[in-house]
Amino acid sequence: MRITTPRWTPGNGATRAVALEVLLHGPLSRSEVARRLGLSPGSLTRLSAPLLESGLLVEVGEQADGKVGRPSQLLDVVPASKRFIGMKLMADEVLGVTTDLRANVIATGSRRLKGRDPASVVAVIAELVTSLRHGMPDVTALGIGVGGLIEEHGFVRRAPFLEWNDVSLGTMVEAETGIPAIVENDLIAFTEYEHWFGAGRGLDRFAVLTLGAGIGYGLVIHDEIVRNDEFGIGLVGHWPLDPFGPVCSEGHRGCAKAVLTDTAIAAAVSQALGKQVSYQAALNLAASGEAAARRVVDDAGKGLGKLLAAVANLTMPETVVLGGEGVRLAEIAADAVAAGLRADRDPRTKPIPLTIRSGDNVEWCRGAAVVAIQTFVLGHRSDEN
Repeated sequence: MRITTPRWTPGNGATRAVALEVLLHGPLSRSEVARRLGLSPGSLTRLSAPLLESGLLVEVGEQADGKVGRPSQLLDVVPASKRFIGMKLMADEVLGVTTDLRANVIATGSRRLKGRDPASVVAVIAELVTSLRHGMPDVTALGIGVGGLIEEHGFVRRAPFLEWNDVSLGTMVEAETGIPAIVENDLIAFTEYEHWFGAGRGLDRFAVLTLGAGIGYGLVIHDEIVRNDEFGIGLVGHWPLDPFGPVCSEGHRGCAKAVLTDTAIAAAVSQALGKQVSYQAALNLAASGEAAARRVVDDAGKGLGKLLAAVANLTMPETVVLGGEGVRLAEIAADAVAAGLRADRDPRTKPIPLTIRSGDNVEWCRGAAVVAIQTFVLGHRSDEN
């Protein structure tokens, strides 16, 4: 039997819409909430009354609106009223954070995996949950980001980095921790953080591109993430960038996976230097002016610019968020990225607004916390009706 996530609001429909608007954009005046939702002042008063009585919304101050009379009182949620845990499951460790209702990080932690079999992984997840919830109020829900194909009810259809097929991870974690567990593809989770609380908040459409062991792409249009049953395969990794480039593991020449992943860049620099170097070392060498490393990294940077141009040309996003553990490439090869963009963009187009994240794995964990928050607030995952 699955554990049921508790309800957030005392109602649904319009009442929940009021609470959600304040959660995502608050603190807001009553008049601003009414304007955003197309409500009359009387309707807003009726809908917000039970939310204030339950303590879900609170009055946090006043804001002068330039009109005669008393300043408007602001409505907000109490972020500290709820706790969530978000985790990123990796090949050799699990990382986690505890957050509040707005995905602000309160605590962090990590544990090395003792094995990759599902039972061993779940045991380590449970250990980390115990650590992250120590001294905290009750945890409402737990989100886990996994790189791979994820189906309903936390069922991992395929996770290559763990060598998993058909694992009921959500059910196993719930049984071990007693906390509602939401398992999601890690890129979707990352994108949902940007959607609700990050650079994409309030935008009609935006894209996310992540660099690291793989190449990830997420797209939000009309307040919904674009996805289907194939999301999690890493399809953008097959996008062609260089017809004369290296060949990836699937046999594609010069695709994003063969040009932009950290392993591809490290391997190319290692081959050029005749010695083994890591990804970060390859970037350091390029930054210091080492000629062979500089050439490889600039070629990758140009490829990144071409991929960004393709995203912009095909989807016309209002912003593109660049993240992942390999994102430092955009800094070290900034000039080459700009050149790749110019080569594949019409000169009449405006510059693409870029938000470049730090590459810290905590960002992935916050995304996993957000899918848990969404399930609590909406009563289901954000992509479900």
